[in-house]
Amino acid sequence: MSGDRRELHKAYHDNLYGYPISDDNELFCRLILEINQAGLSWEIILKKEATFRAAYSNFDIAAVAAYTETDRQRLLADAGIIRNRLKVNAAIENARTIIELQNQHGSFANWLEQRHPKTKEEWVKIFKKTFRFTGGEIVNEFLMSIGFLPGAHSKDCPVYNKVAKTNPAWLRL
Repeated sequence: MSGDRRELHKAYHDNLYGYPISDDNELFCRLILEINQAGLSWEIILKKEATFRAAYSNFDIAAVAAYTETDRQRLLADAGIIRNRLKVNAAIENARTIIELQNQHGSFANWLEQRHPKTKEEWVKIFKKTFRFTGGEIVNEFLMSIGFLPGAHSKDCPVYNKVAKTNPAWLRL
């Protein structure tokens, strides 16, 4: 792995992966990035994060939920992101779903907390029923990446204790 690639992964691993997120827009960001990673390497997604942010209104849920067919076509033509119709449609539809969850539960973060704890299998069922393009691996990686499921870091990982100090949901089982 080249130095640039190694640094890209290390920055994500050491500073973002497994840490709790309470901001709904950042939760939405992580969900959309995980959906877009399906079938691709995480490195591709990390390299494109800035262009994803620009294309998807900095992952502002309300803005993405209001996207029109013109926006959908703009996204499908944007070489800076993954131009997959199913993934683009999922981002827009999932933003609309999150708006509904916010109206019902106060926030997407609250919705997640109200369902915790769950097994991976239980989470997958909930996500498949609630969201678009959320299979087992996407749900697992999303929930590990935001601290709801264990496995982001092993106990011998230098970052494990740093993450544990943030009291991620999986430690509150």
